[in-house]
Amino acid sequence: MRYLELLPWKIEFVPDWDVHFKKFDKSIQQQILKKFDQMEQPLQSRGLHSSQYQVEEVGQYRIALKIDGKNRVKKIEFVGNHKQYEKWYRNQQ
Repeated sequence: MRYLELLPWKIEFVPDWDVHFKKFDKSIQQQILKKFDQMEQPLQSRGLHSSQYQVEEVGQYRIALKIDGKNRVKKIEFVGNHKQYEKWYRNQQ
């Protein structure tokens, strides 16, 4: 195993990633924030078929992100429930 694979990832956020997040109950926000902490670990995310985005799930909520492997950065693009995610994803194409 290569050393780089064991290094933690940096999490960054694009502007307006939290449009829906701000409206969630505090308990849901805490679950999502905990997931962000877990995402710093060197684990693989689920990719979308023929998409530039990876997806993490927290219950019924989705986190869409882009991964920059060279710089070890995961950039959070969207956080929302499944219905909000479907609408957001359609607008990305």
